[in-house]
Amino acid sequence: MEQTTSNTQPGKKPEIRFNVTSGHFNLQRLPASDKGDLRAWDAADELILNEVFDKHPERVHKPVLILNDSFGALAVGLHQSQIVSWSDSYVAHQATLINFKANRLDVTHCKLLPSTETPEGKYSLVLIKIPKTLSLLEEQLCQLKPTIEDNAVIIAGGMSRHIHRSTLNLFETIIGTTHTSRATKKARLIFSQVTQQTPCQSPYPKTIRSKQFDLSLVNHANVFSKDQLDIGTRFMMKQLDKCPRANKIMDLGCGNGALGIIAHRLQPEAQLYFTDESYMAVKSAKESYQLNFCDHSDHPASGNVNFEAANILISSHSEDHKADLILCNPPFHQAHTIGDHIAWQMFKQSLKALNNDGELWVIGNRHLAYHIKLKKLFGNCKTIASNNKFVVLAARKRA
Repeated sequence: MEQTTSNTQPGKKPEIRFNVTSGHFNLQRLPASDKGDLRAWDAADELILNEVFDKHPERVHKPVLILNDSFGALAVGLHQSQIVSWSDSYVAHQATLINFKANRLDVTHCKLLPSTETPEGKYSLVLIKIPKTLSLLEEQLCQLKPTIEDNAVIIAGGMSRHIHRSTLNLFETIIGTTHTSRATKKARLIFSQVTQQTPCQSPYPKTIRSKQFDLSLVNHANVFSKDQLDIGTRFMMKQLDKCPRANKIMDLGCGNGALGIIAHRLQPEAQLYFTDESYMAVKSAKESYQLNFCDHSDHPASGNVNFEAANILISSHSEDHKADLILCNPPFHQAHTIGDHIAWQMFKQSLKALNNDGELWVIGNRHLAYHIKLKKLFGNCKTIASNNKFVVLAARKRA
């Protein structure tokens, strides 16, 4: 997987001043970072906004649809427009709100729309940040197509290394005639015109089956490992019968819900929380749960189970929501940015969200050395199981 590169020096604070044709703004990431190479925007955001205001200024006075605006850079740059920001990321939406407030902008001009809902109305200006996965882009273009006016201006952008022939093929197949700009600051724009009149049928969601675990899982377009149960999750699932008894269990970063579902089989009386920052992941987990349990009359009622899109942990941090056991297969990327900053935040928030003597169970690649972070935070860490690629770790919150 490709590492995001930077010319910034170690220890340098990240740049926050975002300068584009429409103005100058201060932007921050979520979660906040002190790493100099982790800005809240990239060169593609700059190219998209400058292209709009230089060549299509009349379009900004009409409703604008924005897809995959990572931290609100595009929405902030178009803050005087009527915006619908359509994203699969709860964190991206929260960052948009934060950056509107930080720049004293009227956030009522910006509607935040989860990926699991479909935009309404018609749009003459559509701006797209290229997402990490082609499957999400395919799903979005299929859903988007009926909302685009015939003469709409469609501008997509991304760093050049993330735009491939397969990316352009999706635009050409679903939308129509497509071409690209020259690369500027290692970023590139994609321009697409509506010429394809054939309706598009999305192949998502997909349902996969694991005979080994007698498990069916629903995977929407942006869920990790859509075509099969990934090997890390599979390895951790084999260890869950060793978990301590718990009244409240949380599947943190739940994806399609595989870990939580197996834990619920083993401890059916426990209150169960599925949480993820991806709207599609939470929907996948909910549909997976229903597929595996709702036809079982001998299983506890679904009122024992909760699903929430949130920034790492459930939004309510009251004592009533504290967990006895947290299960976590943390991602090591945020969009195209690779690193352990997301896992680090998940571990820190897990410590706060656990009851005393509660445990955090983590699966990770051996080389990520999560045991070092867990020992630093919790003061303890034990190895539950390991093989040549993965390790399952447990850390307990001491009173």
